[in-house]
Amino acid sequence: MPATVVVGTQWGDEGKGKVTDLIARDMSMVVRYQGGHNAGHTLVVDGESFALQLVPSGVLYEHVTPVIGNGVVVDPFVLLEEVATLESKGVDCSRLKVSGNAHLILPYHQELDMLTERYLGKNKLGTTKRGIGPTYADKATRVGIRVQDLLDEKIFREKLEAVLGDKNTVLTRVYNRLPTDPAELADRVLTEVVPRLAPYVSDTVGLVHDALDGDREVLFEGAQATFLDLDHGTYPFVTSSNPVAGGACTGAGVGPRHIQRVVGIAKAYITRVGAGPFPTELHDEDGDTLVDRGHEFGTNTGRRRRPGWFDAVMMRQAVRLNSLSEVAITKLDILDTFDSLKVCVAYDVGGERHEHLPYHQSDLHAAKPIYEELPGWRTDLTSARSRSDLPPEAVDYLGFLEEQIRAPVSLVGVGPGRDQFVDFGS
Repeated sequence: MPATVVVGTQWGDEGKGKVTDLIARDMSMVVRYQGGHNAGHTLVVDGESFALQLVPSGVLYEHVTPVIGNGVVVDPFVLLEEVATLESKGVDCSRLKVSGNAHLILPYHQELDMLTERYLGKNKLGTTKRGIGPTYADKATRVGIRVQDLLDEKIFREKLEAVLGDKNTVLTRVYNRLPTDPAELADRVLTEVVPRLAPYVSDTVGLVHDALDGDREVLFEGAQATFLDLDHGTYPFVTSSNPVAGGACTGAGVGPRHIQRVVGIAKAYITRVGAGPFPTELHDEDGDTLVDRGHEFGTNTGRRRRPGWFDAVMMRQAVRLNSLSEVAITKLDILDTFDSLKVCVAYDVGGERHEHLPYHQSDLHAAKPIYEELPGWRTDLTSARSRSDLPPEAVDYLGFLEEQIRAPVSLVGVGPGRDQFVDFGS
């Protein structure tokens, strides 16, 4: 049975969790394939909010098996705390599966992340300081510690002692910090983590393929978004993994033949967190309105997001990079109060028009947006449930986006609630 990938198409915070939650109703398995707890999804069900960081969105459905794939980096303390919080709200997490091949974020990763960012000064990248980058770096240099290592105390202690020999040299001699005691950390992890985490550890590649071979629907869920991708994003202001749809193959252990539907998620406007180029960024009253109405503050970090108008140039690139079969537009209701709306249809770089994303970073930093202006609708959309409920101006806005990005819009979010969406494709 073909699998589905849900991927962010901007700089994150597009509302992937809500769309994943909607699609997951028809799935038997939801697999998180990359990232760590530096990305959060907020779901609102029957008026109650659920802030998810590592646990896949499908956990809220009793028929769904939530899977954390091998491409994810896992802070075991954060994961277990999240599980406890969900269970306190009546959510059954016993179905959760965690790949034994996923790499562990441990306290020294977070300390190194914080110190590195601090010492970059004005050149800082805007990392969340959650230890994501240092953990992926250890993975690449083959000194990482994996979830499966927790199941063999001897191996875990040996690996931890070996890696901390190098890390402690950096911590003490470069940053003048106290060293991490490998025995003390091992005792803490083996006591506080292993007994609770061990029941979830699984061969997730086998589980995913058993589901696909059994003709069951599988949804692959990415964190962050296309332009935070390590290879295709606005480097170096990116994450440390591959959120693009292709990342589902390596991060979950499936081949591309299984994936036939790729749903791209985009906000009706755009935001980003941290440093980096942003051609349509707004520093005016319109930007403040988007932040205030959209509650544009990070789920995990609380940081104010940078707002801007919808960028069709970026979206065309996202359609290409992810082979998008359709797009879900979220937060259309946030635009309800505007008299007019702008959409960036091209860039001006040194007097030359660019309708596709410039490959060179200097051109992107210098790009000035070329806008088309459309009328607003000044109507409350939050009660809309079908295309016919939308005012003509909203339909025209969505139609213009389809025309510009060259991909069909299938779903439209009109509020935070689970039921606040419009099936635009019908």
